[in-house]
Amino acid sequence: MTTTTTTNRRISDIAYEIKRLWKNVYFGAVPYLDAMTTLTTIEDKYYFDSAKSIILYFLANASGFRGEDAKRIKAELKKIAGVK
Repeated sequence: MTTTTTTNRRISDIAYEIKRLWKNVYFGAVPYLDAMTTLTTIEDKYYFDSAKSIILYFLANASGFRGEDAKRIKAELKKIAGVK
């Protein structure tokens, strides 16, 4: 196990927090958010898609997820995915 996976929350925990906070999830983000609920670490796969691609597609469709919590969570997801 790598250091990054031991210091991060499970992706599924983040996804459930997003579902709790984002009341009207944008339809384009729904499939990626649902997929994230099945992921634990960045090394996981959702069928043939990598966890990284799922996170990046979610972020691309999450512009409507706003506020301080959203900023914090998006930064956490970017860190997990290894993007700036």
